[in-house]
Amino acid sequence: MKALALAVLAAGLGAAYSLYRLNQPYKGFSQPVFVEFPRGTSTGEMASVLAAKGVLRDRWVFLAARALHRGTHLQAGEYRFEKPASAIEVYGRIARGDIFYLELLVPEGFNVFDIAGALAKLGMVKPEAFLAAARDPALIRDLDPRAPTLEGFLFPNKYRVYRHTTAPQLCRQMTNEFRAQWRALHTSADVHDTVTLASLVEREAKRPEERPEVSSVFHNRLRIGMKLDCDPTTVYAALLENRYRGVIHRSDLESDNPYNTYQHKGLPPGPIANPGLSSMRAALMPVDTPYLYFVARADGSGGHSFSESLARHEAAVASYQRAAHR
Repeated sequence: MKALALAVLAAGLGAAYSLYRLNQPYKGFSQPVFVEFPRGTSTGEMASVLAAKGVLRDRWVFLAARALHRGTHLQAGEYRFEKPASAIEVYGRIARGDIFYLELLVPEGFNVFDIAGALAKLGMVKPEAFLAAARDPALIRDLDPRAPTLEGFLFPNKYRVYRHTTAPQLCRQMTNEFRAQWRALHTSADVHDTVTLASLVEREAKRPEERPEVSSVFHNRLRIGMKLDCDPTTVYAALLENRYRGVIHRSDLESDNPYNTYQHKGLPPGPIANPGLSSMRAALMPVDTPYLYFVARADGSGGHSFSESLARHEAAVASYQRAAHR
């Protein structure tokens, strides 16, 4: 009986020790560690890698955690470890598929240069690689044979960017999202002209409720053959030529770049930004107005004053200038 009691005691102590080790945080590395498990990696292989990388003190604790959770499925992917964690915590992360990624936020109206800047801050995809990929319209050629680049088709959204994500892969994600959103519009309109016009609306209309009115101004001007005189197109032309410094100069307005709508009638050769659904709907369904002009209000609201005649527009511009200089 004494021997049995000792055996039971020993077993209890062993179980207690095992539970202690399973729940004891450990960190055997000084810098954050990335561990990647390809599909088909066995539990034993995972345990060995985690121990070798210093994520776990011993291989057996991961196997013990597996024995306690036999019904769970361990998920492939890349994991980032940066602080002490117990074997149970590590096992739980891999069972949940808590893989490492950063989130790229692309707001409505971002152009390819804005997206490249956001990627530079993330430090995952090189901005120059992204710009090179975005210059190739092959991903969208079936929808828009006239697309000069992917500008306009990199739909605004949040995207997961992994350490091994490439610029072409990211562009494919974004153009796939555009395809889904375009299908949701249920329109047979020309995609090139619609997205190009929507990009102008997106960059001009700061207030969503004004987008159909801004769109009406552009539609009215296009109908009568009047130049669009859209400031954001001159900015985009300067960006393409790497000469934009934050302010529109007279040289920008006089530039012969085909994107400059102060010098060329009609729509520019392609979109100047990536519009959201609201701007695309506005491009497809402008409100019926007589307006040919608009100018920003000086009240800081982001709104515009709309006019049907040049005289009224000039009066609105003068009012804006007076208010701006007070």
